[in-house]
Amino acid sequence: MYLDPRGPRVVATITLIVLAVALATSNGWVVAAQGVVFGIGALWGVQASPYSQFFKRVVRPRLAPPTELEPPGPPRFAQAVGFGFAVLGAVGYLTGVTPLGIVATAFATLAAFLNAAFGYCLGCEVQLRIAKLLGRPAVCRVPVDAAMFANAGDSTSTTRTPVTTP
Repeated sequence: MYLDPRGPRVVATITLIVLAVALATSNGWVVAAQGVVFGIGALWGVQASPYSQFFKRVVRPRLAPPTELEPPGPPRFAQAVGFGFAVLGAVGYLTGVTPLGIVATAFATLAAFLNAAFGYCLGCEVQLRIAKLLGRPAVCRVPVDAAMFANAGDSTSTTRTPVTTP
């Protein structure tokens, strides 16, 4: 099952807003709430995340079919990394170690900004590089045509032969 790559950018935009609010208010509970969202995406897949559900139900129906798809593994890894930073940020804020909260939340915010603004998923890139380092195929985006979605009930996923990077 592959993802519409515009979904993770929408998710990153919402994440960026939430984490910016957390940084502006030094609110550990907001960081913890974002951590729950990251945890859902990491454990059950990015499609299960509340923000992904928003994309699927509200944003995606208003868009043309995607021209390419991406595998869910790299964004899921990115969610796990985000979860780690959110846990550190929440613990920092909520235990009074504010510098830890600020730094951890800022790192997660920067990663969300890169994805939202430029489509550069830092966690995804790390996962792909780790896969290459371990000698595993690194699956990249797969080009599609609009006809693929004519009979698909969920246009955010499909089956295609993955393309690997050399």
